[in-house]
Amino acid sequence: MAGRQDGARRWEAGAGEHADWAAELLDHLRPAGRDVRRVVTWLARAAHATVALRDGAGLVLAGTRIPLDEDLVADITSGRIASAALEDRGRHLRLVRVERVHPTPAAVLAVARDTPFDRRASDIVTHTAQVVELLLAGHESTAAGHRLRRAASDLRLAILQLLMVEDTVSARRVAAGLWPGLLDTDEACVYVVESSPDERDDLAEECLSATGERALVVRCPAMDGHVIVLTPRETAGAELRSLVGRLPGVFLGGSARQSLARTATAYGQAVSALAVARFRPDKAAVYAERTHPERLMDPAALYGWTVRLLRPLDALPHHTRAELLATTRLGLEFTAVNTAKVLGVSRNTVRARMDRVESLLRTDFADLTVRATVHLALNAQAGHAQHPADGAERSGPAELTDLLAGPALRTWAGDLLGRLEPDTRDLRRTLRTWIAVGGNAERAAQTLGVHAQTVREHVRSAEPVLERQLLAAGSDLYEVVLAHLAAGDLGLPRLRGSKPDHPDPPVHG
Repeated sequence: MAGRQDGARRWEAGAGEHADWAAELLDHLRPAGRDVRRVVTWLARAAHATVALRDGAGLVLAGTRIPLDEDLVADITSGRIASAALEDRGRHLRLVRVERVHPTPAAVLAVARDTPFDRRASDIVTHTAQVVELLLAGHESTAAGHRLRRAASDLRLAILQLLMVEDTVSARRVAAGLWPGLLDTDEACVYVVESSPDERDDLAEECLSATGERALVVRCPAMDGHVIVLTPRETAGAELRSLVGRLPGVFLGGSARQSLARTATAYGQAVSALAVARFRPDKAAVYAERTHPERLMDPAALYGWTVRLLRPLDALPHHTRAELLATTRLGLEFTAVNTAKVLGVSRNTVRARMDRVESLLRTDFADLTVRATVHLALNAQAGHAQHPADGAERSGPAELTDLLAGPALRTWAGDLLGRLEPDTRDLRRTLRTWIAVGGNAERAAQTLGVHAQTVREHVRSAEPVLERQLLAAGSDLYEVVLAHLAAGDLGLPRLRGSKPDHPDPPVHG
């Protein structure tokens, strides 16, 4: 009887000790404490041992390196045996197999003590191995999920970049295997959703959820706070507006509906609309289909002129020509750095492609009238399906002077630039001078005899009057340049397809 009482007291004491270390071990499974290295450190302290968690190749995942018999380790990691206990030159060792998420090979938890393993130490090692296995499985599953999401994100960006260079066939091929039906369309809208950069990842997930993952959602590679959404569905705009309405500090800009081949154009429109959205109470705006100068030109004449202007690129292989045109179209809208990020190439590549186009067209993109005119041709070329190929032949070869001489275009140009006349600072003169010197405020200031800051303030003041962004190169600025050309305020650019048959008019100071 006395023996049974002594045995019970020993069991109760053991149970108490077990409860202490077990509780500590379970604490490592709480969300705030899930760290394999901390568990291995705890095991070393609790078992009064040296501990190493290592894989079959000898890489120590946690703990302190322990010299081990590699054949024995191979037997454990391969599954021939699950565990081993041995004494080696005065060291007492326990090796336990730790399973990992397939296909990652198993690991080994090795524990070395100077004294033999008692029941308590053995139990601690066994249970700790189970906890380590759970933590590794959770960590590796999470890591695999992150890798999968990153791969999907990279593929979405690759698809967008293919669309940006008008390679719709390849874009559809890549998308078909992962998002069937997503690009089974001829037209789509592009939206740009803006937040702070540190909230962008959450915003991208919100956009995926709002569109039911039936849209191409891409973290913009050029602007850290932007998420690009390309979708063929008419309802996506309302879904994104609803999302933006309930998220503070988030804005939405959308494009007009465009063909997939004009994704780059649609992206530029969405960015332009985003600038307007920042001042709207509902924080959203869609690109305004205002009167654009090319729509006031004779379609057949514009098409014929565009074909002749871009003819030097026709001798290039189709994919090279498309690549150069798409890069130039984006490069005229954005900086070389941002264009490179959007296309997934280096900025030197962007500059080299644009330099090649400059050389083929025998012109200079430093001239704003050249940039505006080439931009006009590229937009017309992108929408070439709307222009009959034989119309230009019937009307004869058109020059840029013919395109700019139409009464509708001249009326539009006069009305647009006439908005500047009431300002006593003579904003029209400042703007004309600034454009003539390539948008350089310092050179314009020298011509006008004023301070460079005055030039910048005048140009900035003209923006709300003209309802166009001028200090950032892009479609808005080029429309204003074309208006000056049509009004006769600036001389024609020197490039193929235009005939500067009269001298440049003087820039009035």
